[in-house]
Amino acid sequence: MQFVTPAGRDPGRVQKVVLVLLWLGVCLLPMVFAVRDLQLATGRIGTPGTLRVVSCEDLGEGRYDCKGIFTPDSGPADRGGAPVPVDASPDSTAGDVKRAQLTPEGDRAVPAGTMGVLAALTLPAVGFGGLGFLPYVIMYWAGVRKGRRAAVIGGLLITAAGVAGMLVGLVAAYA
Repeated sequence: MQFVTPAGRDPGRVQKVVLVLLWLGVCLLPMVFAVRDLQLATGRIGTPGTLRVVSCEDLGEGRYDCKGIFTPDSGPADRGGAPVPVDASPDSTAGDVKRAQLTPEGDRAVPAGTMGVLAALTLPAVGFGGLGFLPYVIMYWAGVRKGRRAAVIGGLLITAAGVAGMLVGLVAAYA
C-alpha cells in the first residue's frame, strides 16, 4: 500500500492549515449554495402556485430536461395570474402536479412545502456530515491525546446525522 506522504511524515504546518481550510470550504459551501433553494421552498421568495409537468426529455446518462406550466395562486400584476411556461425539476415525471414556488426571475419552479424543504436540505446535510471528523483530525495533528475518543464518537454521530439527512432529502426529492 502506498501513501501520499512518505512514511512517518505528516504534512507541514502550512499544509495542514490549507487542508483544514479546503475541508471547511468543501463542507460549508453546499450550505451557502442551498440558501436560495431553502428560501424558495419555504415561500420566503418567489410566487406560490401549482406546477404541472408537461414533458421530460431524456438527455442521456440519467439526466433529464423537464418543462412545465406554473399557475400562480394569485398572480402578480405583471402576469395577471396567467399560467407561465417554466423549467421543472429534473427529478419530475411528465404528468406530475405539485405545489411549487416560482423563482423571482420567472423561469423555474421548484417544489414547495415540507418536501421541497427536505429536498433543499440534501446537499447541506452532506456538508454537515463531512464536518464530523474534522475535530479529530485537528486534534491528531496538534498532538492532543485527551478527548480524541470523544471526537471519534462525535464524528460518527455527526456523519451519521449527515447521511440520514441526505437520504431523507433524496427520498423527498424523488417522492
